[in-house]
Amino acid sequence: MKFRPPASAIVIGSGISGAAAAYFLARRGVNVEVVEASAPAAAATGAADGAVSVASKRPGPLMEAALCGIRLYRALAGEGLFADLFKARSTFIVASSKQEAEVLHAHADALSCAGVRVDRLSRAETARRFPVLSRSAEMAVEVHDEGHAIGYRIVHRLLTAGGINVRRDEPVRRLLVSGGRVEGVETTKGILKADTVILAAGNGSAHLLGLRDTLAPRKGQLLVTERAPHLNAAMPGAIMSGRYLLSKGSQKAAAGKPARGIGLVIDPLTTGQFLIGGTREDTDDHRSNDLDAVSRILADAVALVPGLAEVRLLRSFAGVRTAVVDGLPLIGRLPGLDNAYVSTGFEGDGICLGPIAAKAIVELACDEEPSIDLAPFDPARFAGIEVAA
Repeated sequence: MKFRPPASAIVIGSGISGAAAAYFLARRGVNVEVVEASAPAAAATGAADGAVSVASKRPGPLMEAALCGIRLYRALAGEGLFADLFKARSTFIVASSKQEAEVLHAHADALSCAGVRVDRLSRAETARRFPVLSRSAEMAVEVHDEGHAIGYRIVHRLLTAGGINVRRDEPVRRLLVSGGRVEGVETTKGILKADTVILAAGNGSAHLLGLRDTLAPRKGQLLVTERAPHLNAAMPGAIMSGRYLLSKGSQKAAAGKPARGIGLVIDPLTTGQFLIGGTREDTDDHRSNDLDAVSRILADAVALVPGLAEVRLLRSFAGVRTAVVDGLPLIGRLPGLDNAYVSTGFEGDGICLGPIAAKAIVELACDEEPSIDLAPFDPARFAGIEVAA
């Protein structure tokens, strides 16, 4: 039977992955409805650090996908879509101890072998390139060809450029399944029908897929400073502490408290401000920051960049990302369904991976070769997926 591209589609969720999927569908002439439980970029996308980066990735599927993700940002910036939204820059991973330096050398080897352009900077070279760093910096690795983008601005641009309307405050109750296909969705406001359904609802995907034990919320706390243009201009790129590499998956829980890992990233924003983060906490409480986390992040930031001691903190905020138990996102066709797809579980990598994953999903739905290898991210690796019909 000859394949027929979808004429209509429903995208569940309007974070960066859902907005990108809607945009790429609309660009193909597909009639798109976006259904959102609250508002565009209201969850993880709106509380993300904005890194479009491979610096912290280990060689493997995530790094390969992230490299494709960066290339997509550059291509869309070149086309004009992201021209004023994507800031190209390097990431400097800084070691502040001999032990961190050993780990960082091994990580640089791995990045280089994967085709990432890196430079190792000695203590003297680090001080010359990055004079605002503390003297405690033993060495640094510059990861080239990275970037930064503010998630909610990317979402707004994608939705606006695609001419896409978002049905706000309309949670999806269930998918309407019949004969191995999804006919549409039932929301709190009624039933919608379409040829294709793409699920990009972050933590909201868990109940629709029966994956509450597979998808887990992971909180992150971040800080924003006032403008400090001279200090900002003295930073040739973002800073990542060597300990950040260890914070991924290294959460430890105190008695009665959710597990928490802290790793430092300092990003000089185009506004002259600094975005500083952050934590990785096994909890879905996104309503508040806590003094312990904010104090530890600030202390680490000032220890690495002493000039930040003179810069006022404007605000702190938190968001909850969606993590998958095996560390890889879910990207692909839903098992047993011909026309339903999922793109979720990016944890802290959603700004980088969301658009390229969405592009690959849309290509799959349109019977085209996906831009990235989706085999490692296939949802079918979890036998427990059970669509709530």
